[in-house]
Amino acid sequence: MAYNVFHLTPYLQKLAAYPPFFYNRVSKNLGIIVVIPAYKEEFLLLSLMSLKKCQKPHWDVEVIVVINDSEIDTAKTKVLNQKIYQQALDWSEKNNQPHLRFRIIYQGDLPKKFGGVGLARKIGMDEACYRFEKARQKKGVIVCFDADSRCTENYLVEIENHFKNNARTSACSIYFEHPIRGFDHAQKVYQAIIEYELHLRYFINAQRLAGCPFAYQTIGSSMAVRSDFYQKQGGMNRRKAGEDFYFLQKFIALGNFTELNTTTVFPSPRISDRVPFGTGKAVGEIIKQKGNYETYNLQTFKDLKLFFAQLKTIYKLKENWREIALPKSVLQYLELIDVDIRLAEIIKNTSTFPAFKKRFFHWFNAFQVMKFAHFTRDHFYENVPIKEAASALLNLINIIDIDNNSKDLLITFRKLDRKI
Repeated sequence: MAYNVFHLTPYLQKLAAYPPFFYNRVSKNLGIIVVIPAYKEEFLLLSLMSLKKCQKPHWDVEVIVVINDSEIDTAKTKVLNQKIYQQALDWSEKNNQPHLRFRIIYQGDLPKKFGGVGLARKIGMDEACYRFEKARQKKGVIVCFDADSRCTENYLVEIENHFKNNARTSACSIYFEHPIRGFDHAQKVYQAIIEYELHLRYFINAQRLAGCPFAYQTIGSSMAVRSDFYQKQGGMNRRKAGEDFYFLQKFIALGNFTELNTTTVFPSPRISDRVPFGTGKAVGEIIKQKGNYETYNLQTFKDLKLFFAQLKTIYKLKENWREIALPKSVLQYLELIDVDIRLAEIIKNTSTFPAFKKRFFHWFNAFQVMKFAHFTRDHFYENVPIKEAASALLNLINIIDIDNNSKDLLITFRKLDRKI
């Protein structure tokens, strides 16, 4: 059955990266499509095996792997990718099941300006949209996974349950834990990932302490979105790094963003220099520094908390808002970003405080919080060791008697994030 105009939404007609790669039949019970970008992933099959071991959900599942390289990659890289592609094809033919099918794409010579993980995810996620439209499953769930990740056996079942039980959710983050012990990596890698994951969890929880309504983890291997919302929000971006953060912020801003904490993704803690920032890069830097990873000072978020607590008063005072006592760091940053113009615009376009608050946080969003954290780091509060910052935050929210070592702190934050 070929695609026809009826199946092609405006997004797929105008914004999809490529025409569909697959024209074969689609299960009418298709509900989940897992998308995996893969670049020089010699152990890709282990990731696929992890998905194959998952418990069977009621919905049928497809896994789309996008093996990719760019026009500036070496011949050696292209040969390796082609070898991996053939291995994956052979494996999928032997392991496809009626309810779980693996589909392998090899897209080489991506343009050097965009070739990378963002475009690879977009190719796979766009293909997932083609598949769901063909199946008449407009609310099908597109799941992002990575070629070096693993998952618990309830992964697919819990994704299905989450979207069935949260009918209004547009997208969600999925709980993750990096491996912190084992024999696959050197001990120094495990110690480094403990520090970095602790930073990730501290940063989100510090934002929640401040009252940020958009404080969620944005990990590329641990997120899912409905196909209809994916298309309405313009799809995945083509960034070579940070594509997950920028992508999910669109859905967080919509509201009805949720967390799935009843399953676990295990991203790899390996060192990587493929992107300018991210987990692999951070692990390498921590090892070079011999530990002692530093993060934003907790005072940054205490200052934000004081600012956000005054929003109702700011709304009432309008142009006289400067009568309010605010931290010096906040006042200087607000001057830097032309706060008077922004506040006047927000107040002009809102008639109630809830509307003001919603519009305010559309402006003072996760990007602004990141910029504020950098501003305070450079001008007010120097970074501090992650152990110090994490311990201070736990004490502030009355979680005490935790040994001040990174591993125990991380385990405590994991329980906090999982709400157990």
